[in-house]
Order: sequence, then structure tokens, then C-alpha cells
Amino acid sequence: MEKSAKTDNFLQAIHKYADEQRNAMHKEVEQLKEEKINAAEKKGRFDSEKYINERLEKKRSEETSRLAKMMQDSQKELFLERSKMTENVFKKAEEKLIDYTNTPQYTDKLIKSAKDIAGLFGSNDCVLYVNEKDLENADKISAAFSGKAEVIAANSIKIGGIKGYCEALGIVADETLDSKLYAQREWFIENSGLSVL
Repeated sequence: MEKSAKTDNFLQAIHKYADEQRNAMHKEVEQLKEEKINAAEKKGRFDSEKYINERLEKKRSEETSRLAKMMQDSQKELFLERSKMTENVFKKAEEKLIDYTNTPQYTDKLIKSAKDIAGLFGSNDCVLYVNEKDLENADKISAAFSGKAEVIAANSIKIGGIKGYCEALGIVADETLDSKLYAQREWFIENSGLSVL
């Protein structure tokens, strides 16, 4: 009986050891399983965040490009509209100046411009350029000069006024309405609020 008790105790110890080993292995498997699941979840979160960030960055880049294009197109459209408005303003101003050239006041202004240019040129010979319709005042214009003054029609003068050239002095004096109107263009663009930034 003693032998049988020893055998039973031995078997019980083996069973107990086997149970402990099985429980330890079961725990180790559960721990490995949990670690693998945690690692997989962590990798899944990392991959999904990376994917989401890449998609967001791509979308942000697309939207930034689209917005930049829209702004560029809007500025171009605005620039064209403002240019058109500026052209209309100057076209109307040109028309009014052309109407002005048909008045007696314009003839007086033309003679005054001739006297101003004559003051610059002194008694030197010069050539004076005018609009073709102002040739009718050629005698009055040349009479303002003490030197020889040749009055010639110039296609470049669309509105009116006088442009004088004195070869001896190397001076050009521009008293044309065309150049005065053109000089106002830059001032108008800066001060009208129509400039595009």
C-alpha cells in the first residue's frame, strides 16, 4: 500500500506539474496573442492615420492648387475689367478733348503753347508738329517764333496740340494733348482705386 501511495503521489505530482505547465503555456499563448493583437492594432492605427494624413495632404494640395488657380483667374478677370474701365475713361476723355479742339478756346491754347515753346527755342530754327486739322492755324503758330518755324502735320498727334523740335539745341518740347492725356494715365491708375495688387 505504501508503494501504491507513493505511485499515487508521484502521479499526482506529474499531473500537477503537467497542469502547471499547461496553465503556464496557456498564459504564455494568451500573452503572445494579446501582444500580437496589440501590435496589429497599433500598426493598423498607424497605417490608417498615415493613409488619412496622406489623403488629407493630397486633398489639401489639390484644394490649394484649385484655390490658387481660382484666385489667379479672378485677378486676371479683375485686371481685364479694370483695364477695360480705364480704357473707357480715357476714350471718353479723348472724345471730350477732340470736341474741345473744335472750340475757339482751343485755338487760343494752341497759340499759347506755341509761345511757350518759342520761349524755349529762342531765335533758333525749329520744326513744329501738329494734328492735320491744326494746319489751318500754321501761320498763327509760326508767327510766335522769332526763328524759322516749319509747321508739319504728324499722324502721331491724334487729338491736338504742338510738338516742337529744335535741332540746334537738341530739345523736344511736347505740348500735345495726346501726351498730356497719356501722362494722366499713370496718375489715374494709382489714384482711381482700380489698380490690381
